[in-house]
Amino acid sequence: MRKVILISLVLVLLASVFVFAGGGQQGAGKKIVGIALPTKEQPIWPAQGNALTKIFTDAGYQVIIEYAEDMPERQIMQIENMITRGCKYLIITAVDTFSLTDICEKAKDAGIKIISSDRLIMNTKNVDYYVSFDLIRNGILLGEGVEKGLGLKEGKKGPFTLEIFSGSPDDSNSVPFYDGAMSVLKKYLDNGTLVVKSGQVSLGVTGILKWDSALAQARMDNILGAYYTDTRLDAVVAAADCLAIGIISSLDSMGYGKSADLPFPVVTGQDCEITAIKAIIAGQQYMSVYLDPVVMSEKMFGVVDSLDKGTAINPDAHYNNGTIEVPAITYDPVYIDKSNYNLLVERGFYTEADLR
Repeated sequence: MRKVILISLVLVLLASVFVFAGGGQQGAGKKIVGIALPTKEQPIWPAQGNALTKIFTDAGYQVIIEYAEDMPERQIMQIENMITRGCKYLIITAVDTFSLTDICEKAKDAGIKIISSDRLIMNTKNVDYYVSFDLIRNGILLGEGVEKGLGLKEGKKGPFTLEIFSGSPDDSNSVPFYDGAMSVLKKYLDNGTLVVKSGQVSLGVTGILKWDSALAQARMDNILGAYYTDTRLDAVVAAADCLAIGIISSLDSMGYGKSADLPFPVVTGQDCEITAIKAIIAGQQYMSVYLDPVVMSEKMFGVVDSLDKGTAINPDAHYNNGTIEVPAITYDPVYIDKSNYNLLVERGFYTEADLR
């Protein structure tokens, strides 16, 4: 009897070892998708995480999802854990797009397919696909926000003052955002309709590290104090809502929006954060860009499902990551301003109560 009990215990222990090696009993037999996202602090990432989790779990996949709270080292550790737990697919929105070369190689050696999401992972051959909104088009919408807000297409000559707040230097998306915006604004800068009094125009000078609102606010404080004591600022092309928040705070502290002589400038943004939409309603921010997480998740699922079934994928474009041309599947960003922000309620991104 004792021998039977001992044999039974050994079999149970062996079984538990095999279960652990396969990633645990939960989801046993299911293919595992690992989703690595930057942070929960910006609403766009939890929205994307929730949409991705739903579409993959509904289709029978097991999902492991992690948020790195904008720490590159933490994200690398999270991805390493996903590799250990047997993920077949990795969906990664990088905190630092230049820091994942080694971990991507490790994942590829383990036979994992890697899909770069939203931000293109740079300097590695080990990225299979890139799923993102149209990056250049996103930048164009930012430029068109300034163009529309100042009436430039209608022939208003100004000159109007403009300042530029670009994305983080460690985010590869910052380049096409800047290029897209400047493709709209350059002609107005060249003919003097727009004037950047600070002289700070290039991407290298105008980039805000880590998309930090406080850094954007501090830079705006410095610019207003140095260049706009005797004239007003008419427009700010900000690459994202998180930058616009800091910019608006600075403008408010300098008296903008408190009199008819000093209205808020035309301020752009991206991501449709709730603070930005409320600022649009209040007349402090002019526009934002909506990146529909449901559309993104559908595009992402289509890529993974095609890879899983071995069916062909026809990319919409290719993006160079410094090593290879990565095939890309894209979707359209949506221009949002005071005239159509209710679209966000219609699509379930916010409720009417959220925006009160």
